[in-house]
Amino acid sequence: MTAIPQGRSRRAALTSALCAVVVAGAGLTGCSGDDPDAGTNGVGKLPPDKIQSRTRTAAASADAVHLSGNVVSNGRTYRLDMRLKADGGTGSVTSQGVTFGLLRVGKQLYLKANAEFWNHADGDGKDTGAAGKLDGKYVKVPQGDPAYKRFSGFTDKNVLLEGLLTLHGTLATDGHHEQSGLRTIRVTGDKGSGGTLDVCLEGTPYPLRLVRAGGAGTLTFSDWNKNFPLAEPEKTDTVDYGRQLPTS
Repeated sequence: MTAIPQGRSRRAALTSALCAVVVAGAGLTGCSGDDPDAGTNGVGKLPPDKIQSRTRTAAASADAVHLSGNVVSNGRTYRLDMRLKADGGTGSVTSQGVTFGLLRVGKQLYLKANAEFWNHADGDGKDTGAAGKLDGKYVKVPQGDPAYKRFSGFTDKNVLLEGLLTLHGTLATDGHHEQSGLRTIRVTGDKGSGGTLDVCLEGTPYPLRLVRAGGAGTLTFSDWNKNFPLAEPEKTDTVDYGRQLPTS
């Protein structure tokens, strides 16, 4: 056995320690020569189309998810904060400075908002008695009402994720990153112009962050498979609007 000079041993130890400090400070996965996919679920080594396919499958199979961020649709920006699972969802939507709550249990959809929202919906801007009665109450949205289709999509896990988790153009990977303390592999469409998707490298390859193509919003996904209570409101907290709900 050949003895290692003490000076060389000390230099190696110092280099190793310095590497660890740099890695921790920069949020990187390792120093030059290390495998960034070591200890991961392995999807980072797959072709980008396979990564996208794996994460879509993982998302579809999950029992629940918390989705938050902005979505731009038809020129309007919606701020979403929704908890979703197979049989419904609950949360809030903000658009044009107005926030309203949505709750869907099975096929029954409810909308909850303050008097200002209902005054705006009525179009007169006055504090009417009707708006006062609706203030803070769960309003049933009939399935035949045009608003049902528009609003229920925000509470449908499968519809939302299927529509969102698609990158456009030529797919490629764009290095290893971090989201909410978890290591990710980033997949891009057309070098980012077709959107970017950060996929978790720890455990199940769930999507963690999506930047939509064309500046159409940024969303984060968390609490995968974390269950939450979902029940219809008390009858004393529920009212009927009595006419067609606003869709604007």
